[in-house]
Amino acid sequence: MDINMERKGNELTVTLEGRLNTLTAPELEEKLESSMEGLEKLIFDFEKLEYISSAGLRVMLTTMQIMEGKGKMIVRNPSETVMNVFEITGFIDDLIIE
Repeated sequence: MDINMERKGNELTVTLEGRLNTLTAPELEEKLESSMEGLEKLIFDFEKLEYISSAGLRVMLTTMQIMEGKGKMIVRNPSETVMNVFEITGFIDDLIIE
């Protein structure tokens, strides 16, 4: 999986390409942990994300909890496959999806 992070002031955009699963989730989690200081807006661009597993959902949940009270977390451009996972797991109720 490719992870591209672009920060502009208190806004961070994280673009993911490939599969967010048990093998790749720890790398994303590590990169997010070192980039969350002072954030008010976190944007995930999932246009090129092919798949998200329970390990990826765990990273999303942890990140949502960290962002709670700091600002907002937005998911952009999720594929139909990723949206189905969000719907089945109930994540769709807690995410801002654009």
